[in-house]
Amino acid sequence: MLDALRPLRFTILDRYMISELAGPFAFGFAAFTLIFAATQLLAIGRLVSTEHAPLGAAIQVFLWSLPSYMSIVIPMALLLGTLLAIQRLSGESELVAMKAGGISFWRVTLPLLISGLIMSAVTFFIQERVAPYAADQVASIENNTILHTNAFNRDVTVSAPLPGGGRQETIATSLDPRTQALLHVTLVQYDRDNAPTQIIFADRADFNQSKWVLENASFYRFNPDGTLLAEPKVPEQSVELGENPAQIVNRITLSDPEQMSRKQIRTIVQSGQLTQLELRKYVTTYQEKLAQPFACFVFVLIAIPYGMRAARSGGGTSVGFGVAVAIVFVYYIVLVVFSYVSEAFLSLAGLWAWMPNVIFTAVGLLRLRRAAEV
Repeated sequence: MLDALRPLRFTILDRYMISELAGPFAFGFAAFTLIFAATQLLAIGRLVSTEHAPLGAAIQVFLWSLPSYMSIVIPMALLLGTLLAIQRLSGESELVAMKAGGISFWRVTLPLLISGLIMSAVTFFIQERVAPYAADQVASIENNTILHTNAFNRDVTVSAPLPGGGRQETIATSLDPRTQALLHVTLVQYDRDNAPTQIIFADRADFNQSKWVLENASFYRFNPDGTLLAEPKVPEQSVELGENPAQIVNRITLSDPEQMSRKQIRTIVQSGQLTQLELRKYVTTYQEKLAQPFACFVFVLIAIPYGMRAARSGGGTSVGFGVAVAIVFVYYIVLVVFSYVSEAFLSLAGLWAWMPNVIFTAVGLLRLRRAAEV
């Protein structure tokens, strides 16, 4: 294997192997994209027929929804492309001819493995930069053009700890998207024993520099004996809510961590506004989004020995497609299992997120070593 790493320049062999991969990869990319897009087309059809959505807006939703599938489609297409490329080279004895010409098996497969690493980086970029932006566009079109709803016309809840113990819950009927003010605000403070100590009602809360300013605030304090003491209404009162407008907007418009970038997930986790169940989901997804793009490299590693095996059994494109689907199915079953384990043992979420890649890499290296010895 060390001999394969010495010639680092781009050679005719490298160009040949990449060209062999390019065609099947393009076929797999188109096939798997079509499979995922078919379900989206049905949903778009329902929007046009049932919701009477403009056809142009529905087409935009369809196109902007495609990047969300790329983190799955690209690894699957690379797996199928590698299977078919190796299957053809092995079936026509080209791998044997290369070995007879003094080219080691590891040197032959090196361009494919490097392609897997490069596509892992590409997939990560699409996942972190392109897909979140596309998801924002889909949400904007659906809310403003198709469904005619405002994403901010919903209850907003902000939770924050209080000095010395206790907590503060702030509830507003909506967030004004133009002024970013909270409307019809109710603020409740609890002591460390979870008993309410004060409740405040205000018409609105405007963000001024680093604090929120309540307008026309009515204060009610709870006495130790349980009675309620009303205080005079205050025209303006500065308070700390625990989040600024940008953080609130980011949290209420992005409710699915799968549609977010790792940066967006990290910001929401650090806000402290998630329940324990939501926190487990967000932290697990945050770690998985770093590990999953490297499925491209893992799938190439797995596909090379399986492609040689399919060639020896006389399989064609259909067999290669079936093997690809089977490998992907097993991989994502393992991925789901470790995702549940990660949520249960959150302190090791980073380790569990990488376990599917570690397991399949180990299997791929073992089978690749055996194939090299044949």
